Amino acid sequence: MASRILLSHSNDPHFNLAVEDCIFRSMPADQRVLFLWRNADTVVIGRSQNPWKECNINKMEQDKIHLARRQSGGGAVFHDLGNTNFTFMAGKPEYNKEVSTEIVLQGLKKLGIEGYANGRNDLVVGEGEEMRKFSGSAYKETKDRGFHHGTLLLHADLSRLANYLNPDLKKLQSKGITSVRSRVTNLNSLYQTIDHQLVCDAIVEAFCEYFGEVPVIEEISPEALPDLPGFVEKFAQQQSWDWNFGKSPQFTHTLDERFKWGGVEIHLDLSNAQITAAQTFTDSLFPDPIELLAEKLVGVTYRPDAIAACIDSVIENFPDHKNDLEEMKEWLVKAVS
Repeated sequence: MASRILLSHSNDPHFNLAVEDCIFRSMPADQRVLFLWRNADTVVIGRSQNPWKECNINKMEQDKIHLARRQSGGGAVFHDLGNTNFTFMAGKPEYNKEVSTEIVLQGLKKLGIEGYANGRNDLVVGEGEEMRKFSGSAYKETKDRGFHHGTLLLHADLSRLANYLNPDLKKLQSKGITSVRSRVTNLNSLYQTIDHQLVCDAIVEAFCEYFGEVPVIEEISPEALPDLPGFVEKFAQQQSWDWNFGKSPQFTHTLDERFKWGGVEIHLDLSNAQITAAQTFTDSLFPDPIELLAEKLVGVTYRPDAIAACIDSVIENFPDHKNDLEEMKEWLVKAVS
């Protein structure tokens, strides 16, 4: 079985996830691949997760944090340039996530870091109460191949992880998967000058030693695109709102607010980020605009601009209530961000 090693010089999560998926779909069954990469300021969510439940979307937009949905399952993670990401792929029957885990651990051992795998797909250091996670993994398998990818915390800003992975206190009930939080640590607590290049070199060396091969490293970036079939189309998909937000599982969102002219409560049912049912309740003396809003929201995409346009159409029907409806629009648009 021939080996292939790719090293990305792009920090764009959509580029890197597109590379990963294209390799996986196109690789021959008799090939094994190591792909090393990192992303700048990104929340990556699992294939079956709901970004509105997992993330503080509003804060992410303010701080220019990317959202990227990966093709594999698992929970939400925050990436910055203090992370190194690895992906191992192989055809079956060779594919074995225990082998790829061991290669990562052997690479770190070259840097004097003694980590080990625990029962929950995590890599950790320390024992008992001192145990800290420095890597989490996710997996994807098909009939004839599999991949294992994970994140290594080198010198990530762990305070920011909490900023973006804690959603606003919204009344969300989701059928998706909620992340499990763990106590984590950066590897620079064990190796002060650790960096991305050192870790990449160590993992490449461990990979080559394990398989007894030294393939030429393919260095890729948006300026040096990988030689992969369908890459341009996959890159476009990974960047799209439809993939990152629209593939969300079914969920309901209940919002309420009190204005000078009355209180409003809105119940939304959503599937694939589209409103499938809406109910509104109000004690306003003029409930007709609020009732019309419930009708108009059905079928609307769960995006601030689409919801704003929906309320604008209600205002056209009730121009005498424009000021009140504009006030409600400002609240609702912010609430769904």
